[in-house]
Amino acid sequence: MRVGQNPAKFVNQVARPERITVAILNYIPFLSGFYAEMLDVLRTCLDSVRQDAGLPFDLLVFDNGSCAEVQDYLLGEQRAGHIQYLILSEKNLGKGGAWNIILSGAPGEIIAYADNDVLFYPGWLSESVRLLETFPRVGMVTSRPFITKREYLTHTLAWAQSNPEVQVEEGKFIPWETYYEFARSLGQEPEVIRQDFEKDSCFRLTYRGVSAIAGASHWQFVAYKSVLAEFLPFDMNRPMGQVKQLDERMNQAGYLRLMLTEPRVMNMSNTLRGIRYPEAPTTPRVSRRLWDWSPLRAVLLSLHDAIFRLYFNR
Repeated sequence: MRVGQNPAKFVNQVARPERITVAILNYIPFLSGFYAEMLDVLRTCLDSVRQDAGLPFDLLVFDNGSCAEVQDYLLGEQRAGHIQYLILSEKNLGKGGAWNIILSGAPGEIIAYADNDVLFYPGWLSESVRLLETFPRVGMVTSRPFITKREYLTHTLAWAQSNPEVQVEEGKFIPWETYYEFARSLGQEPEVIRQDFEKDSCFRLTYRGVSAIAGASHWQFVAYKSVLAEFLPFDMNRPMGQVKQLDERMNQAGYLRLMLTEPRVMNMSNTLRGIRYPEAPTTPRVSRRLWDWSPLRAVLLSLHDAIFRLYFNR
């Protein structure tokens, strides 16, 4: 038998979610080895996303089976009011499994997704949404320019080249400093980066007074939830390495994939070392430490990969 009346019956209104949900996917299984600095990277990511994004948003964090220390930190942030929606998974569902939950469950009309190693610069969200709302039939906007594979740009370029309202330019519209900063964060060697920079070019599209670089990427993007729903569910049988499905399928479906012309986010990878906020290095610098020597670096990274696969790819 019920005793009394549920007090919720007398509540006249409930909170409404913001139009935009910023969604961060996190996975830190332990705090050693490759992941030794990742809790600091995650803290920096979440701190930067809240600083002057340019538009209001709710923050959603999906934790994909991290260790107890990391989940305790996230629970503290949620209790402090810094995270509006927190999902803690008991096990690692892979990026595809996490995307299925995040992209279908985020309450916002617009979803701004990022991996847990993204550093956000002031104005990143408002500038990205401006592209999203100016260009027609936009699939995704990445808040930083870099060189992407041209096979993922076919529809974007076809639309631009056939539309008299669009000015299409091909050239080196990504400055060396911006190009180098991002490529170095991916572990590429300075001499290789310089060689790639000399041969790479990109396309700048100007439509109704707003410019964008052709391209986008799955590691960070802003998109309409209704568009992302067309590509769900993602069926990925590995934790990583298959996420380019989104890039490929969105291009095949005829959606534009665009990037900001100026960097508004940065990939930190697994360390805060070398990260400058918000400036990038102006010239490539080659570390003279022994462990940065290319042959030794290749051997050590191969060994690390083998150990990681032994323990976590079963």
